[in-house]
Amino acid sequence: MKSINMHEAKTRLSQLVARVAKGEGFIIAKAGKPVARVTAYDSPEIGQQKRIGFMAGEFTVPDDFDRMGQDEIVDMFGG
Repeated sequence: MKSINMHEAKTRLSQLVARVAKGEGFIIAKAGKPVARVTAYDSPEIGQQKRIGFMAGEFTVPDDFDRMGQDEIVDMFGG
């Protein structure tokens, strides 16, 4: 997330809010220290965001997954 100083945030508020509407949040800093995070109203909290592994247990990978289609691949490359 991009950090914006307080003065710039006050000066460019309309432009910054338009960026937030597109999904780009930002942090307002005062004297170089972050004081506020600005995100879209309906965006998930940081701890609620889905990350890698969100589909754990939803499907299984075959044991021969790394060998599937190997004969066809060898044929395509003139092996």
